[in-house]
Amino acid sequence: MYTNQLANEKSPYLLQHAHNPVDWRPWGPEAFEKARRENKPIFLSIGYSTCHWCHVMERESFENEPIAEILNREFVPIKVDREERPDIDRIYMTFVQATTGSGGWPMSVWLTPDLQPFFGGTYFPPVNRFGHPGFPAVLTQIASAWRTQRDQIVDSARDSVEQLRKQVTVEPSHTGATDIEPATLDTGFFAFRRSFDSHLGGFGGAPKFPRPSVFNFLLRYYARTKGEEALEMVLKTLREMAKGGMHDQLGGGFHRYSVDERWFVPHFEKMLYDQGQLAIAYLEAFQITRDEQYAAVARRIFDYVLRDMTEAGGAFYSAEDADSAADASKPKEKGEGAFYIWSAQEIRELVEAPVSDWFFHRYGVVETGNVSNDPHGEFTGRNILYQANEIEDTALHFDRPVEEIRQALDRAGETLLAARAKRPRPHLDDKVLTSWNGLMISAFAKGGAVLEDPRYANAARRAAEFVISRMYNPATSVLLRRYREGDAGIPGFLDDYALFAQALLDIYEAQFDRRHLELALKLTEKQRE
Repeated sequence: MYTNQLANEKSPYLLQHAHNPVDWRPWGPEAFEKARRENKPIFLSIGYSTCHWCHVMERESFENEPIAEILNREFVPIKVDREERPDIDRIYMTFVQATTGSGGWPMSVWLTPDLQPFFGGTYFPPVNRFGHPGFPAVLTQIASAWRTQRDQIVDSARDSVEQLRKQVTVEPSHTGATDIEPATLDTGFFAFRRSFDSHLGGFGGAPKFPRPSVFNFLLRYYARTKGEEALEMVLKTLREMAKGGMHDQLGGGFHRYSVDERWFVPHFEKMLYDQGQLAIAYLEAFQITRDEQYAAVARRIFDYVLRDMTEAGGAFYSAEDADSAADASKPKEKGEGAFYIWSAQEIRELVEAPVSDWFFHRYGVVETGNVSNDPHGEFTGRNILYQANEIEDTALHFDRPVEEIRQALDRAGETLLAARAKRPRPHLDDKVLTSWNGLMISAFAKGGAVLEDPRYANAARRAAEFVISRMYNPATSVLLRRYREGDAGIPGFLDDYALFAQALLDIYEAQFDRRHLELALKLTEKQRE
């Protein structure tokens, strides 16, 4: 088995690549010095541990010995976890987006030994396909160009960086104005109104992402203007998202996005930052409307995070993968969504009739599988659970009392959730990130107050104390970004300070412990410094 320098790292993403035949190195002076000493370009690969296409490129290319041989001979290969180092990711993503018109992960960028980018893209297949050139051909062409046109490449990279620097530089305002003009807010509202899907909720077409910052804006726009349309756009979207397969109907929480426009087929990855922000959106919808359906979704998010995403000390893990093994005896044969999807037969074996019939009607289960458009065949004969019919409609359809149907479906859901928990679980990215924990702490603090549930208030407090005791240096006021397996590291970035300070303010406003307010002030002073 191969072992490279990533074996010494803490990042789950870097550790996933520690036994590739590629001679990966972590980002740092040792790798840069090797590139300068040998006058080789750097191949920089950026991704994260729950990224589906990162897994695909690893399987196809980075575990491929002939491809690894080209990489090792012609380049200095460096791996970066974008969640640990968003600063590096931001720089090179700006370049890739500017030069290709799109971006994403895995990100593949070639740099001069002075770290200036000269060519980039995202996923490259091992052979020509999907309209992409094959990765070995790309490597060979770049290596040849570096040998024969090095000076031109270096000059071009320098010019590109200078152009990007001009584009991203923001001049400070000289007006001294701090208020946002009402017309500016109106412009934002009308932009979202134009892209709003009035039939299915959400903004724009497929793929559809939950966009919590849009909800934040529209709810505050509604509070300021009393414009019901802004509120209804948010409520409609939250209702439709909760009905769809993007919402884990058994376990709670939300998957990353929907590949279709109706929130039905999700990309099954689950990210902590989505849970934190969406919980707040559902809480605020409940505060405005007092409609219990929004509170119920928030509770399910919280219960999912407490059950599956919370470490023993109270902090929150980062993410769960989309891919998992369908068969425990074949752990390397993974498919997207395998943990979450069901055949009709599997459900019938666990839930007796007539309750299984009620469950099928409520959650859209059909004998042949309910995913008709499945190009990779991963969902053939299987069902993604979604709310096909309301409980009241199900009761009417089967001529049973609503409460009987509700209780029976709740019990069936618990049975299936317990059975699902015995399946091979998706990979858990168990690192603790300060910024993402800040988002989740804010949500739990508000949830404890709004839903009057001490469990949620306690979860916010415990996670905050974890960060304070393990990821903060009171002597220097420096906040660290990442904790894993007893090791805290990487000086915090702007989002770590901003989101954790906000979390402390949210706990203070809900629980009135003066220490939280004082630390928020201290962190903000350090952040500004």
